Parts: sequence; C-alpha cells; structure tokens
Amino acid sequence: MKVVYLGTGAAEGIPALFCNCEYCNRVRAEGGVRSRSQLLIDELSVDFPPDGFYHALRYGADFSAIRYILVSHSHMDHFYAHDFVLRGYKYAADMRSPLLDLYLNEESAEVFYESTRRELREDIAKTIAVHKVKSFEKLRFGGFTVHTLKAQHSSRDPLLFLIEKDGKRILHLHDTGAIPEETYAYLAALEKKPCDLITLDCTFLWDETKAGARHMGLDENARVLRRLGELGYIGEGTQKVITHFSHNSRPTQESLKRAECEYGVIAAYDGMTLEL
Repeated sequence: MKVVYLGTGAAEGIPALFCNCEYCNRVRAEGGVRSRSQLLIDELSVDFPPDGFYHALRYGADFSAIRYILVSHSHMDHFYAHDFVLRGYKYAADMRSPLLDLYLNEESAEVFYESTRRELREDIAKTIAVHKVKSFEKLRFGGFTVHTLKAQHSSRDPLLFLIEKDGKRILHLHDTGAIPEETYAYLAALEKKPCDLITLDCTFLWDETKAGARHMGLDENARVLRRLGELGYIGEGTQKVITHFSHNSRPTQESLKRAECEYGVIAAYDGMTLEL
C-alpha cells in the first residue's frame, strides 16, 4: 500500500488562517506549512478537507482515482462536502473512478446533504453512494477491510479506523482524545496481529493531555502505544506516526526531532509518503 499524508495540520492549519502570532508569522516567512488533515491510501481517502484542491495541486494526487472515502466525523476540517458538487458534469472529465462511495456516520451524512442540496446535479448525485455506518462495524469494499472504532471527540459518534488490505494493517487514531475503553475491548477481540502503521493524533504535542480532552499529545500517545502493545498491535516493524498538529503546540523542526528521539515516532509532514 502507498500511504500519503496530504495534510498534517489541525482545524486551523499552520499558519492559522486568522492568526498573527510570532510562530505563524515565522511559518509564513520561512515555510513549514501544514494543511488540514487528509490521508490517502491507494484509492482510499481518509477524510476530505477544504484543502483538497491544494493537496491535488501540490502533491500531484489524482483525485479522479479516489474510489472510497472514510469520514471520521462531521467537522469542516475533516469533511468539506461542498466540493462534491464538482465531481462530474462539465467540471470533471475522464475520471479514473466515475463512482464514489462515502462511508460516514449519520451526522456526517446530514452535513453532506445540507452542503450539496442546492448545487448537486442529479447526474452527479447518481455516482455518489452514501453509506451510513456506526462505531464497531466491519466493512468490506474494493479489497479493503475496515473496522470502525469509537473516538473521544466533540461530535456525534466520531470514528477511528482499523484498515486492512493486501495483508497490511493501518490503525488510524485521530481526531480523538484518550481512546475509549470500548475501542480497546473491540480491538482485543480481533486477531492479534501487529499493525504496519499506527497514525496518532498529536494536536497538543508537548502540552499535557487533560482528562476528557478531544485530542492527544505525546503523553497520551505514549499511553495509547503501551496499551496497543499489550494487545499485540505493535511489532518490531510497526511504524508509529504523529500528526494533526496545532499552531498552538508550535511544531518546530527542533521540537519534532526531539519527539522522534524520545518517543520513537515519526513526525509526519505534508506530502510524506510511506510504502507498506
């Protein structure tokens, strides 16, 4: 599997859209931009942010080839449904995948219909299948097997994903705070097989993850990895990636290098590609 981290920033992006702090101004001047979160796994996209146009342009991603989209939750930075009105008609020709399947919870489905009802042409709507899913379901499509997991976040039934294809296993853990016990219990009941890749929400970076938080920092990442190790989901070859950084955590190159050394993780950056 080819995995591309198209966007590695939190909701506000880096530099934050309306921010005038010293860190954001330094990024504007020196680089280090982080767009909103999107992960591309072969023909599957995890989330679809408002930065999709930029991602396709900047990293050469062929969005016409995206066949499936997993939506973690309804927040705008992870699901910008307005763009789907452009997926066909005179706006898009010679698409490699004319059909698109969306797998999303009920709240995200509501956002899709609200966002597209004014402009979505009937001929485009016929090419988009909306599949409503809940936590703790097993999905099969196009060679993928996906288990939907429960997140701790400020939306209705936010989802995490265990994604399997061609014998490879990816555990996608953001947006979320501390992983709910129900999710650990569900994972414990599945086959004990190490993941090839674990992607961790690290919005807070070095800041403390407080009880009930809807995101994680390195301290909570370490606790999650310890639990996953006990469950048999981490092996010698497991790559552990931190991402979804906020401008408030100031993810400088020096800060991220320190995190990599001290926690044994990889700090993602926009456009980072892994071959599993």
